Amino acid sequence: MPSDHPDWIIEGRRALGDRIADLRTAAHYTQEQFCEATGLSRRNLQRIERGEADPRYSELMRIAAVLDTRVAVLVND
Repeated sequence: MPSDHPDWIIEGRRALGDRIADLRTAAHYTQEQFCEATGLSRRNLQRIERGEADPRYSELMRIAAVLDTRVAVLVND
C-alpha cells in the first residue's frame, strides 16, 4: 500500500520505532511485558516499532516513563 507521506517522515517513523525497540530490548522487556507496563496494545506497539504508526504524544510519554528516559531521547537522532 503506497504511503501519502514524504520519505523523510517514513524514515523518521522507522528511526523512532527502531529506537523504541532497541531501548525496550536493552531494558529486558518482551513486547508483552512492555505493553502491560505502558498500557499500549501489542498491535499498536508492533506498528510503532515497525514505523507504521504515528504514536500519540501521550503514548510516547508512557513509553519514555517505562524506559526511564525522556520523550526527547526517543524522537531525536
